[in-house]
Amino acid sequence: MIELLAPAGDFESLKAAVQNGADSVYFGSDLFNARAFARNFNLNDLQNVIRYAKIRGVKTYLTLNTLIKDNEFADALLLAKKVYEFGIDAILVQDLGLAMKLIKAFPDLPIHGSTQMTVHNLNGALELQDLGFKRVVLARELSHNEIDYICKNSDIEIECFIHGALCISYSGQCLFSSMIGGRSRKPWQMCWTLQTSL
Repeated sequence: MIELLAPAGDFESLKAAVQNGADSVYFGSDLFNARAFARNFNLNDLQNVIRYAKIRGVKTYLTLNTLIKDNEFADALLLAKKVYEFGIDAILVQDLGLAMKLIKAFPDLPIHGSTQMTVHNLNGALELQDLGFKRVVLARELSHNEIDYICKNSDIEIECFIHGALCISYSGQCLFSSMIGGRSRKPWQMCWTLQTSL
């Protein structure tokens, strides 16, 4: 199965993705998201965003993909709880502690390993699979053969960027990239998800 996944930073881009054939959309809130300087949705918007997409048969994924500080943990859990109640289809995370808490608190909510985790080999994919993750977004620098090998030797869903990644340095390491290059941003990205080999 192939799933076309598109980003949505505001309602106009959400509508464009949904109306032009995206199977799913991912977006962040104004908290705990690696695209903090991009346009994002506030908590009041999220329910309407999720409803708009779901009515049209499009899945919704929230990016809660930053490392969470101890004093932020309760707020991150509250945000996850709210979007869970709104009907989000999955949450993308980077922080393993947060991921483990979400997997335990919401066992029916799929947790996806963000590209921020820099999973670049089979061992990384299998580790997330064993921890209870539903999907992993692989590092962008992998070759077709490397992706194929991971797909054939794991049961976790595999997601790959196919267009628009502007990161420099290591995939998913936006902070490192911003230190070297002055900034790191991803204005337009599309992903696909693979469940079997390419």
